[in-house]
Amino acid sequence: MTSAGRAPRDAGAGGRGVGSDSGEGGEGGVLDLTRYRVERALRQRARYRYVRPRVLREAQGLRIESPCCSRNVDATGGLIDIAWLARDGEGQWCLHARDHAARCWVLRQRSVELAPLLDALCVDAERVYWP
Repeated sequence: MTSAGRAPRDAGAGGRGVGSDSGEGGEGGVLDLTRYRVERALRQRARYRYVRPRVLREAQGLRIESPCCSRNVDATGGLIDIAWLARDGEGQWCLHARDHAARCWVLRQRSVELAPLLDALCVDAERVYWP
């Protein structure tokens, strides 16, 4: 299912870096703490542990991008979007995967707690997030 609401940009890498003023009043501190938690979890992931993904604040959430080590999405190994974490209107965390062929975000899981979503992202047994 495709995510509704304000998704981050629809293609490629770039966008606002972590720590920049997102223009979203009051959310910055919470997102910065969450960003740190996501970065810490990503260091323990199962796939491509030798690459360093970036966690960027974007579209009322956090977008994760990483070099494409498998060369399945980008033959040159450039930066690709991996996942997008954001809260929905009901306060649940939503974990989206990037459908690179369709150039859109796809909602994969939601949870009140962030931990199960980070587990899904870091284990990624089906190679949904780390193609």
